[in-house]
Amino acid sequence: MTTPVNWRKSSYSGGGEGNNCVEIANSPTHTAIRDSKAPTRATLSFPTGAFTAFLKALKSTDTPEN
Repeated sequence: MTTPVNWRKSSYSGGGEGNNCVEIANSPTHTAIRDSKAPTRATLSFPTGAFTAFLKALKSTDTPEN
């Protein structure tokens, strides 16, 4: 995947200082994610199908109540 140029913030990031979370960029074949507080550091890139399966697994996982 080439370096993404169209990064967008997660809808969970909020708008204020210190509320940054992750950013995501899509290409036709890959999805990349990075820490929005450190955008020049490491970026993770996944084939689109693998990233979609990962998100579905996260959404279907039951978490214990604290």
